[in-house]
Amino acid sequence: MHGGGGWRGWRGRRPFWGGLLVLLGGAEILFTLKAPLPVILHIGMQGLAGYLVPAVMVICGVLILFNPAQRLFYSVLGVLTSLASWLTSNLGGFLIGMMLGVVGACLTFGWLPDQPPRRRRWRRAARGKAVGGKAAGPAGA
Repeated sequence: MHGGGGWRGWRGRRPFWGGLLVLLGGAEILFTLKAPLPVILHIGMQGLAGYLVPAVMVICGVLILFNPAQRLFYSVLGVLTSLASWLTSNLGGFLIGMMLGVVGACLTFGWLPDQPPRRRRWRRAARGKAVGGKAAGPAGA
């Protein structure tokens, strides 16, 4: 599982953490709708919209993971449905699901597929310093 194959390779070719957070945010909101708590709030539209908004969040999270080419559309839809959950689904799953969805959608929107992960660049730079013994400075220094 070295190189570009396996789990790490699959995860590295898509906005994994953003999609996972949107998915978890939608799932959390769906679970708060079914919670047997006397504290459940029903603000705004009830019924279908309360279940439709977090279901769209879950679907956006899955689509971000499995269709990263359309990540920009899914991230915009994810942030809009996350914010809409404030009105339709127990204040966005008591704020937790809404925040997970917004953060995940922002991570997805900012993800760029053609850049190597920063962790690897940092490791290469550290290896270069250890081997060369001296960090490469700016020209003329």
